[in-house]
Amino acid sequence: MAKGPGLYTDIGKKARDLLYKDYVSDHKFSLTTSTNDGILITSTGITRNGLFLGDVSTKLVNKNITTDIKVDTSSNVLGTVTIDEPAPGLKAILSCIVPVEKSGKAELQYLHDYAGISTSIGLSASPTVNFSGVFGTNLVALGTDVAFDTASGKFTKVNAGLSFTYSDLVLGLTVNNKGNSVTGSYYHIVNPLTNTAVGAEMTHSYSSYQNTLAIGASHSLDPLTLVKARVENDGKTSALLQHEWRPKSVFTISGELDTRAVEKRAKVGLAVSLKP
Repeated sequence: MAKGPGLYTDIGKKARDLLYKDYVSDHKFSLTTSTNDGILITSTGITRNGLFLGDVSTKLVNKNITTDIKVDTSSNVLGTVTIDEPAPGLKAILSCIVPVEKSGKAELQYLHDYAGISTSIGLSASPTVNFSGVFGTNLVALGTDVAFDTASGKFTKVNAGLSFTYSDLVLGLTVNNKGNSVTGSYYHIVNPLTNTAVGAEMTHSYSSYQNTLAIGASHSLDPLTLVKARVENDGKTSALLQHEWRPKSVFTISGELDTRAVEKRAKVGLAVSLKP
C-alpha cells in the first residue's frame, strides 16, 4: 500500500477507473516507436462520427526532466515539461497549447506521508488559480479542491472530499459544484489472484433532484486478458475485453447497449496500441 493520502484527484479514482477506464466507442489505433537517442514517438489515429482525427507526440526523458510535444490534425501544438523531484516530494509541470490563447499553465505538486498538495496558475494577465490539498494518511484522508478566477474575483469551483482505504476496500465521498451535488464511490477487490473487483459510483444533484448510478466489475481470465462490465441506471449496459497479445501491446474491444432503446444500434469501439 502506498504511503501518504495522494492527491485530491485520487479520491474515488479506483472506482472511476474500474467503471470507465479503457471503454471506447470509436476506432483508435496508436503506434509507439523509439529512436537510438531514447525519444519515444507515438502516432495516434481515431475515427469518430465519420471523421478522422490524429496526432503525433514525442517524449524525451533527460534525467529528471520529461519533455512532451504533441501535434494534432487541428494544427494545435501541446508542449509539456515535467520536472520530477527538484526537491524531495516535489514535481513541477509547465504546459502550453499553441496557438490557443491563455492556455499556458504552471503547476506544482507536493507529496508527503501526511499530505498531498497541487496548485496551478494560468500564465495570463488575469489567470485562474487552482488549489487542491489532501491531508491524512493512506487509510483516511480529507481534502478540498478550489478554483479562483482573478478576472471576476469569484470562486469558480469549490469541492471537498473524503476517502477511506482499508486492505481491499476503498470508499470515497465528494461534495461538488459548490455543494450542489454529492458523489459516493465504492471499490472492492474480491479476489486479488484473478484481479476480480467490483465498484460503484452514485451522484445526487440537489438542483435537479436526479440520481445517477453506475455499477461495474472486472475480472482477469488469464494474466493477459481482462474483461469488464458496467450497468447504469439510465439503462445503458457496457462490456469490455482487453488482451495484451504481446508485451506492452494491447487490443481492446468494447460495446454499449441502451436497453431502453433496443431498436438503436449498439455502440462498438475498437482500440489497438502497439509499443516496442
